[in-house]
Amino acid sequence: MVARLTLVEPALGRQEIKKSRFIAVAGPVADEAVAKVFIAARSDPSANHNCWAWRVGQSYRFNDDGEPSGTAGKPILAAIDGQGLDRVAVVVTRWFGGILLGSGGLIRAYGGTAALCLREAAKATLIEAVSGTVACEFGDLALVQARLGVLPGVQVEVQTFTDSGAILSVSAPESEAVAVDRLLTDLTSGRSAIQWTA
Repeated sequence: MVARLTLVEPALGRQEIKKSRFIAVAGPVADEAVAKVFIAARSDPSANHNCWAWRVGQSYRFNDDGEPSGTAGKPILAAIDGQGLDRVAVVVTRWFGGILLGSGGLIRAYGGTAALCLREAAKATLIEAVSGTVACEFGDLALVQARLGVLPGVQVEVQTFTDSGAILSVSAPESEAVAVDRLLTDLTSGRSAIQWTA
């Protein structure tokens, strides 16, 4: 399985092509709603075109914003996919310089500016996480918290106390789910088990 990457933080790339200025802004996005907010925030109303694309897993969208169909949004998406990125949005803003670039020139300009921006961006491996809940008796609680706390990538996000113990909301890397389940069963002699929800 090929590791998927995402961006650590927003990145910027710019170039001038035949007097037209192109500025690309890329950033990490968690879902479609966040991608829409990112695009709206990074689009410049004073520019001639704000073309964009985003990918989150199997979902993606792109927009040519008035450029000829297929000459801006698709090349930006191709730049995202070409670098194996996921959960990423890119906006490429163009200020027209008076010289027509033609379809091929636009494809190279938008795709190239997006690729330039993404190449320079700080990236991190995307780790798929799962979350779940575990009911734990008071007698087991301190040991369970301590052991979960040292597992890489495992976090106890919420702890709610009950009459007999606590309910812990836990997140873990998908690859560690079986190990977490086994650890809880072993530590509590089968009194606690995690119920994975996603």
